[in-house]
This record gives sequence, C-alpha cells and structure tokens, in this order.
Amino acid sequence: MARIKLAYLGGGSTRAAGTMASFIHGGERFAGSEVVLIDLDADRLALIKQLAERMVKRAGLELTITATTDRREGLRDCDALLSSFRPGGFEARALDERIPMKHGVIGQETQGPGGFFMALRSIAVMQSVADDIAAVCPNVRIFNYTNPVNLVAQAMTTYTDIPTISLCEGPKIFPLGVAGAAGLDPAKLESTMVGLNHLCWSVQHTYEGEDLIPLLHKAEAERTDLSEHDRRILHLATTMESIPSYYFLNYYYRDDVLREQLAAPRTRAEEIMAEVPSYWAHYREQAESDDPQLDPARSRGGIHELELAIDAMHAFFNDTGEILPVNLPNANGVLPGFDWDVVVEVPTRIDRSGFTPLPQPPLPHTVRGLVQALAEHQVLAAHAAWEGDHRDGVRALASHPLVPSLTVAENLYADLAKAHAEHLPERLLPR
Repeated sequence: MARIKLAYLGGGSTRAAGTMASFIHGGERFAGSEVVLIDLDADRLALIKQLAERMVKRAGLELTITATTDRREGLRDCDALLSSFRPGGFEARALDERIPMKHGVIGQETQGPGGFFMALRSIAVMQSVADDIAAVCPNVRIFNYTNPVNLVAQAMTTYTDIPTISLCEGPKIFPLGVAGAAGLDPAKLESTMVGLNHLCWSVQHTYEGEDLIPLLHKAEAERTDLSEHDRRILHLATTMESIPSYYFLNYYYRDDVLREQLAAPRTRAEEIMAEVPSYWAHYREQAESDDPQLDPARSRGGIHELELAIDAMHAFFNDTGEILPVNLPNANGVLPGFDWDVVVEVPTRIDRSGFTPLPQPPLPHTVRGLVQALAEHQVLAAHAAWEGDHRDGVRALASHPLVPSLTVAENLYADLAKAHAEHLPERLLPR
C-alpha cells in the first residue's frame, strides 16, 4: 500500500473531523503515511489533531497526524494536497447569499454571483498556494474540493502546470434524489452524469437494465405525496428526459426559488452558523474519548467527508484503475460540445499513470445550451480571478445566466466586492 505525505489544507474546518474519519476508515490503504493538517486557527487545528489521533489509535492504524498554521512548511515534500477551505468562513458565504437577493438574484454558495465571488476569494488563495508548491513540493498532486470546484479547477489547470483534479460526489448523489422522488430503489439504478461540477445531466440511465425515463413519467403521474423539491426535480427530469443536478432548480425554477429565499428567515449559511457551536462541542467531547464515535447529526456534513478524494488518492497511489467522476480539462474533446481546455466533469480512469477521462456522448440538445453558457462563464471567471481586473469581473458576472442585465451585474459586483474587499486582490476592487 502507498506510503504518502498528505497535506490537508482546511484541516481545522468543521468538515475536517469527518474527512479524517474517511481517511482513517480506509487507512490501511495508506499504512505508514503522514497527514499534515494545515489551517489558520491553531486551537481548532489542535482539536482536530487530537481527535484524529484518537481515531487512529482506536483503529489500530500506522498513521502519523501533524498540524501547523505555517502553510509552506506544512506543504514541504508532500506527495498530495487535499484542498478544502472556505476563505472568509460561513460569514462570507452568508454575504454571498444575502447580497444577490437584494438585487433580485438568487443567492447561492456555488452558483451565480455568490459562487463567482467565492471563486474570486478561493482562487486568490490558490495562487499563493501555487507559489508555495513551487518552492517546497514541486511534485505534489492536488486533489481539490475547494468550492466552487469547477471555477477553481478551471483556474488551476489553465494558469498552472500543477497536476490538479477536482472532485465532488454530485454525480453519485443526484441520481439517488431522483430515484427517491420516484419511489424507486436507488440500488437498482445505474447512471452516468456529465457536464460541469454541480451542473451535470445523465447521458445514461437504466433501472434494472431498462430505460429509467418511462418509470419517472409513471411516478410523476401517480405520486401525490411529493415535497415541492421532489416534485420539481422529478418534473425537470421527465421534461428533459435526463437526470439533473438539483442545482438546476435555480435555473429552471428561478422565480420560485428566489421567492422562497426572500421569504425564508435565514439563508443556508446562517442556518449552518447556528449549528457550528454544536459541531465543535461534539468534536471536543470525542477528542477526549478513548472510543471516539462521530455522530452524523452533530458533525458537519456527516461522518465520512471528502470520501471521493480519498478514493481517488487510493486509485492513483495504489494503481487500482478505478473509474470515478472527476473534474479536469476536456482533453481530446471527450465531452463533445465543449472546448478542450474547459474543465468538465466526466467518468475518469485513475491509476499510477494518471487520470484518463473516458469519452462520453454529447449532452442532449435540450440542456446543452445552458451548460455551454455556464462553461463560458467558468472560463471568464477563472481569467478574472487569476489575472483580471474589476472590469473583467463585471464581464464574467454579466455572462452568468442568473444575472439578468449589465446594470445588475455592475451593481452586484460593486456591492459584493465592497463586502469581501479584505479577501480580494486590489486589482479586482472597483476604482
């Protein structure tokens, strides 16, 4: 099994406990390895380190856990970098959600203006990470989970030579939601989803070996007990005859989603912030236990976080040839309809030789145009974040399908840039 040095950027976050639980759950695949937790908050780092060490001891594994607030030193001589951090914390996310709504635009963490400004903040950090990598670990490979995954991936693969793949469980999760809405057994469903991260559709979908779509039509006609979310996702699937990412509800039910957001007393980030103290209380309890057991109800995201990234590391470092959904450039046009340098999300074979995207059929015409428009925004956003100025930022924001006009884009950019000024390069601030 592979013996590696893994740096975990975001190792003091609310997700870190669950991520370490994931790594330890399959820790025999990395026997003898070291995990370096890196974050800005020394106290939370120390807590996650203590909890992780207790979990390692309980599992009887040969793993070393270290922690540091010195990012460059933490990265030194690493083989892999797991990136999952949130510049500005949930407070910044709350701004990403609240400010767009004041302009009549959906506020969302990875979509629209909120997603764009999270990308500006995340990519600014990744630029300095790239400098650290060049200095202390030039052979490292990045396994990225930092959101918005597709925009961060576009920037890193366009403007650096650092081997970078980006990951998300979405293609595995979205079909389960559609199956649940239709009252079907998810274990009997097989599907392949492709497109952009959080913005993918199925190009293959069978249930017990037969076409899934007629079963979805039947369920839509017969089921009367659906939640509004399930009704919408099922109707979108039957209309387009393809399984959608649930993020597409923001586009195909835009007015309904915005109205519901405006009526809600708190945004999603504000709901999470109310729960954060209980997460840390739980982690402190378990860090003192000789038999640490994370409770999914009291752990951010559950107890097995970023599991796909750990599976991808295993496939690469242990040469398994496993096929997983990965975000990487559209080499040789494996997804027809998109430029070769655009980062797409497609099934990818992973072994010691690298990451080989597998050729896919094109997206259906019914949905392809919207995804292509979002891909163009992705390219413009990456450019603005990496080397552009505020005018490039406005152009990128105006290109997004959720932004209705140039005037709205200009006003939104000004307000969000002011709110996030401390986390943005000066070149992106309006003059």
